[in-house]
Amino acid sequence: MKQLQQTLRKSYSFEGKGLHTGKKSSITIHPAPAGTGILFRRTDISKDKYMEALAEYVSSTDRCTTLTKGDISVMTVEHLLSAMTGMGIDNAVVDLDCMEVPILDGSAKPYIDAIWKDGLAEQDTPRKYIEIDREITVTSEKTGSSIVITPSETPSFDVKIDFNSKVLGLQDARWDPSVDYTTEIGVCRTFVFFHEIEYLFGNNLIKGGDVDNAIVIVENPVSREQLERMSALFNVPMLERCENGYLNNLQLRFSNECARHKLLDLMGDFRLVGGFLKAEVKAVRSGHTINTNAAKEVRKLLNANKM
Repeated sequence: MKQLQQTLRKSYSFEGKGLHTGKKSSITIHPAPAGTGILFRRTDISKDKYMEALAEYVSSTDRCTTLTKGDISVMTVEHLLSAMTGMGIDNAVVDLDCMEVPILDGSAKPYIDAIWKDGLAEQDTPRKYIEIDREITVTSEKTGSSIVITPSETPSFDVKIDFNSKVLGLQDARWDPSVDYTTEIGVCRTFVFFHEIEYLFGNNLIKGGDVDNAIVIVENPVSREQLERMSALFNVPMLERCENGYLNNLQLRFSNECARHKLLDLMGDFRLVGGFLKAEVKAVRSGHTINTNAAKEVRKLLNANKM
């Protein structure tokens, strides 16, 4: 039995801060006809211009995935696209009133909580999977990262992370159709190392970061003065380093939540191949740059096969 395309039953709106710009952002996700795919529209620029969620529009991968087509740019698309993939949404139009998708709780959970309770609307058109006819390997000598994409009847994503961290250690995570994305992957939040935070703020990144939307890893013991400075930065009561090496701002949802979040990101970035990829994807030390480079290679192969 063929899988039919799906869209939302109604429109859903979300509001929050952009993680990197710090600006208040509102988005509304609308149902769309079969064959539409995922489209972005910047309502603050034009209601008549749309940008497709495709890898050829990736313009930056500095701490998030940014898409640009003409005068339309949208930052931090990965969590939303991951939610679309994990929930099985083929077609939707996303309206934004500024450049960045809000970070919300740092995961795809807010999208899941809003949309999943209503279910999805089936459409009278079979889903057209993205299929490749050979293995694709993408590597980065600089980061030691690699992604191998192998044709497969059963789609899957595997992630292994290694940050040379005593706290994180080596972690891995996997998704295939037997895994419930909505409870096992989509709820996993972004993370950052304590020593990176001041640097990121100083370089105009994570302006919208706060202690509610990121797991903070404290690799080494820190002074009271450092914790006080961090608490002041986030305007929250005194923060502490827990025995397990994490800041006490959040409780982990899984012992390998960080690897699961990297898997969430991978699934979101790979939606930029243009749909649902029917392949086995194995990623080691992945990030937005190698993720989107791999998605671009899939797009190149698909375009070459059309010629």
